[in-house]
Amino acid sequence: MPFAGNKFISVADAAAKVVSGDDVVLAMAASEPQTILKNLHLGLRDKTNIRIFSCLLLRPYEFFMNPEFFSKAELCSWFHGTAARSALKEGANVTFVPNMLHRAATDRLAVKRPDVFLGTCTPPDRHGFVSLSLGITYEKDILEAAKTVILEVNEQLPRTFGDTHVHVDDVDFFVEGSMQPPMISAPPPEEAEKRIGEYVADLIEDGSTIQLGIGGIPNAVALALTSKKDLGVHTEMMVDSMVDLYESGAVNNHRKSYMKDKFVCAFALGSKRLYDWLDGNVAVEFQRGRLVNDPALIRKNSRMVSLNTCLMLDFAGQVASESIGSRQYSGTGGQTDTAIGAVEGLDGLGKSIIACRSTAQGGKSSTLVPVLPEGSQVTLHRANVDYVVTEFGVAHLRGRTIRERTKSLIAIAHPDFREELTGKAKFLGYV
Repeated sequence: MPFAGNKFISVADAAAKVVSGDDVVLAMAASEPQTILKNLHLGLRDKTNIRIFSCLLLRPYEFFMNPEFFSKAELCSWFHGTAARSALKEGANVTFVPNMLHRAATDRLAVKRPDVFLGTCTPPDRHGFVSLSLGITYEKDILEAAKTVILEVNEQLPRTFGDTHVHVDDVDFFVEGSMQPPMISAPPPEEAEKRIGEYVADLIEDGSTIQLGIGGIPNAVALALTSKKDLGVHTEMMVDSMVDLYESGAVNNHRKSYMKDKFVCAFALGSKRLYDWLDGNVAVEFQRGRLVNDPALIRKNSRMVSLNTCLMLDFAGQVASESIGSRQYSGTGGQTDTAIGAVEGLDGLGKSIIACRSTAQGGKSSTLVPVLPEGSQVTLHRANVDYVVTEFGVAHLRGRTIRERTKSLIAIAHPDFREELTGKAKFLGYV
């Protein structure tokens, strides 16, 4: 391999680079270095007091799932994915790092310089540059600050553009690893999600710039947007539905006011179809999360629409998207970043939309409640809420009183709970 041959080490040697007391940062989601992480525990047996920072870790690895290593390494998560949630159920040594996505890297760097960064990359090109491929949410900032940088070279990764390129001279060690990058796909939207998608699509005008995530509701929204025209994309996460919208002609990025003609994202997570579409695609611009999710830059988009989902929302408009009571379920992510940036857009036409099904637990509980349960973490402050959508309609809360908000939310709650919610609202003096 050109330029980097003398920097290749074995997986065992890479694991051994982590020593007691180290802070280790892992690349996130589809960029997680699977070959290294499958073997990382082998280098920890004689180590102690190691902290391993990750975000949306997708696979369960020995270094945090095996009880043998609970006392040796602590998993510090910026956003709990399936792996972190599984580990917590097993009593693993897992903690959460509160953050806004656009400050995840800079806030951590203000605390301590990372000792080791473990990430992934493509093979180098003829000029000696590798591509960090599927994500630079915080990866490049951490890479530039870490004392030791180890990248897993994977020829199955797409070569992406933007700020993803790193010269081999700026990497300490490489490990060979040829594995299919982690993939995720959302199931087809259910009927309730389709109705939500239709309501959301009615709020999105031709020429808007959109931010969508992954899951049944965002997928349903994408399906409902295929008849729109001249949409643009500025999103932290590039997903399969963006390809669908591009191929349908709904997205062309021509009317964007910021980075015209470009898809803008910080990371990608989806299917092989998405990764193949990204490979060599100069229309997609990967930028650092501190830029993509900076509300000041999001504001530069015209008709910016931010779509996010939540677990629960109360009558005052407080949005709980990351915890179930005091139990951390996921993370803040970019919800606050994009919601604030959208409603403060340069033309005053931006919208922030919180979409959720009206019930949870198989219909046993309402997701719209008078007050959030004790211990709930508020992801989006009530002063920043704009539109709320369920399968029963749209409530526009921005600028409204508590009384107006309460009536609007009860009107889009599930009919089975409206009487009960009205009684509780009266007791609280909200109506």
